[in-house]
Amino acid sequence: MALDPSFIGRSYPPTDPYEVGREKIREFAIAIGDANPAYTDAEAAKALGHPDVIAPPTFPFAIAFQAAGQVVEDPELGLDYSRVVHGDQKFQYSRPVRAGDRLTVAVTIDNIKSLAGNDVLTVRGEVADETGEHVVTAIMTLVARAADEAGE
Repeated sequence: MALDPSFIGRSYPPTDPYEVGREKIREFAIAIGDANPAYTDAEAAKALGHPDVIAPPTFPFAIAFQAAGQVVEDPELGLDYSRVVHGDQKFQYSRPVRAGDRLTVAVTIDNIKSLAGNDVLTVRGEVADETGEHVVTAIMTLVARAADEAGE
């Protein structure tokens, strides 16, 4: 069953703050294989004009995806998460994520469309620090695959 396009524009409350730690940034950089010293060495980051280590550009995915759970779990929307695959991800930065940031994410459904029987859902997460300063916008596309003819 197709998702209801009247949900386009629906916003959800901001998440509780997520405190970005140096160790989380370091672990993430190691996990993705990025040896940029600005991610692990505060002095290297300061030499580039940052107050502390910064996170790799894809770091906010984890907190944005968690925030998008509000959309996925919205019973009124009726999204069958067992059929969902992550289709695309984009980031639009105002500034890098830094160690010590306390970030919240407010999500909005930007688009719903049906494509070849699949539901395609675009969710935008506005990530801000504790002062309300915009840090990054995370835009993800989720695809709920159509059931096959056997209903599976």
